[in-house]
Amino acid sequence: MASTGPSVEDLKQRGAGRPAPDDVVRLYRQAFVDFGTRALWNWRRDIEQPSITQVLAIAESLRTEGDLKARALASQIEQACRAAL
Repeated sequence: MASTGPSVEDLKQRGAGRPAPDDVVRLYRQAFVDFGTRALWNWRRDIEQPSITQVLAIAESLRTEGDLKARALASQIEQACRAAL
């Protein structure tokens, strides 16, 4: 499914240094609970307040390393980050 608006790379640049809002952080934490050992094994889990850029990087890993459920969560994360920016 093609998205409209800025690319994920553009969103990462815009989100650099910007703390992710609570709803985005909730999805970030859910990603680790649901897919940590399978799709996010190489990421630090203990970032207290991730930036939007860090959350989008996690979404990319979910897309490339995860299954269909992980990809669905990646889409939710990207949509929440777009809304926050």
